[in-house]
Amino acid sequence: MALSEATRHSDGVIDSMFASLYLQNSLPKFELPEKSTPKEVAYQIISDELMLDSNPRLNLASFFATWMEPECNKLIMEAINKNYVDMDEYPVTTELQNRCVNIIARMFHAPISDKEQAIGVGTVGSSEAIMLAGLALKRKWQNKRKTQGKPYDKPNIVAGANVQVCWEKFARYFEVELKEVKLREGYYVMDPQKAVELVDENTICVAAILGSTYNGEFEDVKLLNDLLMEKNNKTKWDTPIHVDAASGGFIAPFLYPNLEWDFRLPLVRSINVSGHKYGLVYAGIGWVVWRGKQDLPEELIFHINYLGTDQPTFTLNFSKGASQIIAQYYQFIRLGFEGYKRIIENCRANAKYSRDSLIRTGRFNMLSKEEGVPLVAFCLKDKLKYNELDISEHLRRFKWMVPAYNMAPDAQHISVLRVVIREDFSRSLADRLVQDIRTVLNELDSLPFKPEKEAAANVVAAAANGNGHKVLIKRKVKDLNSHHKTKAIC
Repeated sequence: MALSEATRHSDGVIDSMFASLYLQNSLPKFELPEKSTPKEVAYQIISDELMLDSNPRLNLASFFATWMEPECNKLIMEAINKNYVDMDEYPVTTELQNRCVNIIARMFHAPISDKEQAIGVGTVGSSEAIMLAGLALKRKWQNKRKTQGKPYDKPNIVAGANVQVCWEKFARYFEVELKEVKLREGYYVMDPQKAVELVDENTICVAAILGSTYNGEFEDVKLLNDLLMEKNNKTKWDTPIHVDAASGGFIAPFLYPNLEWDFRLPLVRSINVSGHKYGLVYAGIGWVVWRGKQDLPEELIFHINYLGTDQPTFTLNFSKGASQIIAQYYQFIRLGFEGYKRIIENCRANAKYSRDSLIRTGRFNMLSKEEGVPLVAFCLKDKLKYNELDISEHLRRFKWMVPAYNMAPDAQHISVLRVVIREDFSRSLADRLVQDIRTVLNELDSLPFKPEKEAAANVVAAAANGNGHKVLIKRKVKDLNSHHKTKAIC
């Protein structure tokens, strides 16, 4: 029996360096405990539970940064108690945010002079950034309709069915119709031609995605801009474009500098990007920038003075930590253009290496493009005995989190595995992943073939996960038509 020492104080509280002795009487999970818990015990309780979480570095479902330099971690901890919104109390933090906004806006070719300040704001992520951009677009459209004496109660947004779930949230929360361009087999992003066909006088913007969550592909913003300009010239509607560059905004400037997707295109009025993805900062920071002052209606900006001085604010979340803003500025000055380019190029090289290694197995078709976000989206050529969900589940034994999900409508019959390549995904990890996938394939190959009725339990259905795409789950069904005849459609 293992022995541990404990000290009993006069108040009857037991201090233990290990939580299990103290927890012979369980603490309540959903109520405040009656008495305080020693700090060592509280730490150990939580630490023990967190052991059951997955290793973030092996979570290949997530685009979020999972590693930063120790010096930046130190800065984060030093600023952990700063509230970003207290601009008068923390003027340097406010200045660093403004510098980040200007760096990003100029990186996206905003038409501003060297002495001019860019228009933008830091957010808790791209979801908040999209909400703010959408509100600005809606209000600007409404103001224009009011001056024309036209109805302004039925705004809509045109976007591909592959948009992240935050666009659906914006549409539902702020009463905007979301008109989706459906996908089709072999074409897994928004078709610009079909998008423009859906535009009408109530369209507040067309949302283009620079890096689809499903397969990492960049949508053709240049073609969308050209087609929409033609329609605007005919209709006099002046419908703008918002670019959701959550994943691709910190990739395209470094890998594809000649790709026109940003403010170089006249109809692009606002852009969001996630600092906590390929901006290389821990979760909790996003950015939205506007082309100019005219694109952010003044009535959406609040001016407060109860924190000391007049402070303009345009956010959904009032209070938030300053750490991630400081971390973003650290990455900008630490890495510079050269450093970001080197890291993103390395991610692309590791994505290509992983892609080629998976192709050599002879078992998969690729759904991701070489140009786009550095990820590998792939599906089985033959699903007669097992599917992508089975592979995903078996890889968990090796600690890998590789999501299996369905494509968006009307390509939802296609199921996919996806591996996101981040800064901390090395070549040796890529080798290990492919080796483990080969092991899983061999194990699944050796399993007996299931009769039709048993195989019916493996029908896949869609369920939303935290990244906003759809993940495969098992569902019991009574019948599975043509199971033996079904092959993978990729």
